[in-house]
Formats: sequence, structure tokens, C-alpha cells
Amino acid sequence: MPLIAKQIYFGFLFITFCIYSFFVYTSDTPSDAKELMTTDAQAGKVIYQQNNCFSCHQLYGLGGYMGPDLTNVISAPGKGEIYTKALIMSGTQKMPNFHLNEQEINSLIAYLKYVDKTGVSPTIKYSINSDGSVNYNQ
Repeated sequence: MPLIAKQIYFGFLFITFCIYSFFVYTSDTPSDAKELMTTDAQAGKVIYQQNNCFSCHQLYGLGGYMGPDLTNVISAPGKGEIYTKALIMSGTQKMPNFHLNEQEINSLIAYLKYVDKTGVSPTIKYSINSDGSVNYNQ
């Protein structure tokens, strides 16, 4: 391939990449997700960050591995708001009691409700066979 053809091809790819990046990074969050984030949920997000919850827990599959993934803890069978609130208030053997007041706990629950409505984790369900092969479940 001649040098000029390579330069044209590279230029085309570069311009396409720039246009694509512009649209990806300037597109707005869907309005329904913005409406779900209440001021109480925003306060809960701050509490989640201040208490460094992500060092042990995951949201959307990202974070620590010591505690469970909290993405769908509100809608999980056998769990929910009351279960989550009780764990936050009392702590467990591995999770300390952060001595949050009632308003802080309610804000944290509101944030976890927001996370629950906006994501699913784990996104890929799979099982590993004894021979090491992986079955993806739908």
C-alpha cells in the first residue's frame, strides 16, 4: 500500500474516532436516571463515599471484595430495606457499626435504592464446570 493511501486511511480513522468520542462524551445521562437521584440519595452517596464503603463493597461490579455487592441488595430476595437498615445499624463481625444517625441511614438506603434501579450486577451469570470450562446462563 502506498504511503499516501496509508495516510488517508489513518486520517479517516482518526477523524472517525474524534467524532465518535465527541458524541460519547457529550451525550447526556438519560433523564429518567436523573429523576431517580433524589437529594436524599445524593446525601447517601456522600455518606457511602465518606465511610469508604467501596473499599469492601461493590456497586455495579466495581469496588472491594470483602463485603457483598450492594448493587441489587434492595430488590434481592430475602433482603430489602429493612434487612439493609438493620445491618447498617448494627454492623456484623466483618463490618463495623459506623454509628450513623437515622437520617444518614435513610439517605444511604435512598442511595442504594437509586443504585438498585439503575443497574444489575453481576451482569453475566455463569457457572464453572469441574473441568474448568464455563457455562453462561441466561
